[in-house]
Amino acid sequence: MKWFGALLILLATTWSGFEVARQLSERPRQLRQLKVALQALEAEIMYGHTPLTEASLHLARQLAFPFSHLFERFAEKLNIGETNVCEAWEESLRAIWRTTALKQAEFEVMKQFGETLGQYDRIAQQKQIALALIHLDREEQDALDKKMRYEKMAKSLGFLVGLLLIILLI
Repeated sequence: MKWFGALLILLATTWSGFEVARQLSERPRQLRQLKVALQALEAEIMYGHTPLTEASLHLARQLAFPFSHLFERFAEKLNIGETNVCEAWEESLRAIWRTTALKQAEFEVMKQFGETLGQYDRIAQQKQIALALIHLDREEQDALDKKMRYEKMAKSLGFLVGLLLIILLI
């Protein structure tokens, strides 16, 4: 029975370490997806002359979860018409944010982007998208640095903490 408990402790702590490592590797991937989404939105606005609601629906079909859900909710809120663009964007962001591996800094960048969405002409909107992309590039570099630095350590630490607990309890 002791060995079974020790095995469960080891599995739980190892799983925790791998979960932290997964979060560290998921963040840069999601930041890349978000950058691709903004670039696609820019293309829809600049070259396709597509209205924001339609562009959001196109993006929702092209992107993977959770960002497909973001643009889908955003388009729904715009279709309903009860809120302005800024509020619809922020509500959509808040709805999906817990399902992402992204941090508060990325939320602030996307929230500020949403405040400018639909406020300017196409050229100014393109500049706002470029500004958001620059901020997301910086956050992606930070996320990649943290991934390289801490991913392997998190996996090892989970296992080693489990071994330490087993030694202390036996």
